[in-house]
Amino acid sequence: MNRRVVLRFAAVGVGCVFLSAFAAARVARAQASPSTTWKVTIVIPPKLVAGQEATVAILGVDGRLAEGITVDFGEDQRRKTDSSGRATFTVPTGVRFVIANALGSSVAALVDDAVPPSTAQGMKVPAVIAQRDQFLIWGTEFHGDAQQNHVSFGGDPAFVLAASPECLVVAAGTRAIPGPVKMLISSPPAQWNAASTVVGLNFDPPLPPLEPDKRSRLQLHVQGSALPLRVLVSNKTPRILHFIRGDETQVTTSGGEQNTASIEVQALATGDFSFDARLLPDPDADMARRFLEAAEMLAPRDDKNQIKKLADRLKRHPEDSLHVWVELRNMETLTIGGDFRTLLEAATSALE
Repeated sequence: MNRRVVLRFAAVGVGCVFLSAFAAARVARAQASPSTTWKVTIVIPPKLVAGQEATVAILGVDGRLAEGITVDFGEDQRRKTDSSGRATFTVPTGVRFVIANALGSSVAALVDDAVPPSTAQGMKVPAVIAQRDQFLIWGTEFHGDAQQNHVSFGGDPAFVLAASPECLVVAAGTRAIPGPVKMLISSPPAQWNAASTVVGLNFDPPLPPLEPDKRSRLQLHVQGSALPLRVLVSNKTPRILHFIRGDETQVTTSGGEQNTASIEVQALATGDFSFDARLLPDPDADMARRFLEAAEMLAPRDDKNQIKKLADRLKRHPEDSLHVWVELRNMETLTIGGDFRTLLEAATSALE
């Protein structure tokens, strides 16, 4: 789950006073009622297997798992989330992708006819995991029912949000202490041991203190790793706070003992502002290409050629993923909601 930091500031004369900061929007077992989930986030494994079970999770606007939310998977298949905030469904056959819809939100996943040989070589976990982020574990023998899979960090259980035979979506939780960690993953009867590094992402108060129409800097600190890391910081209140390099800014931390990065910002008005900081995995050009090939089938006539060019570029030059990501973000801003945009968003996410 993304970390959401809320900072409050108020002008006093020509100055500014920093009041408070707190972390919110954490994945929790406590459930939200449907009345508090008018805006939801659908969590789905990015790859599914045709004819097999898969599990999705629904997070409400408060960041909690939401019970009683109906999810539409197409082909007249609908499921309602249970008391764990999750719903299990059977992946249709003969399709290249599935789009799940719930309360106006949508998300796409690719469909494989079987577990591809490339993933049949074993299990893969991220080298670095953020405390409050979701992360993916790839494999071949997972249960599509998320409750049948178990992940722990040094004996402390993590929460498996969503699952398919190829992939688990896991929330590490606050018990995962920054630093090297041993992981145990089990999908009975199979069991695996793995190693990773957990990091914490923390922010200092803005310096100089925020004051409307003046620039300042947010300083990000990484706890638990000396490696340079890519982090996406998203501005959630652009009318209050302006990110100089754009409302979604990718930064790379310095690495070393003082592992930091800074973001230049400008206060536009007094009030509360918030932003998400999310650790970015390595770009997956092949996954993005497959989402774009699916999007091409639904693209308006004027966009088909551009989508095809971007997919071909990723196939021939996967190292160009950052440039393709920028072009896709620009396309998203000009595309109205619908399945085509959902597939564009999935391709963009795979390249982040």
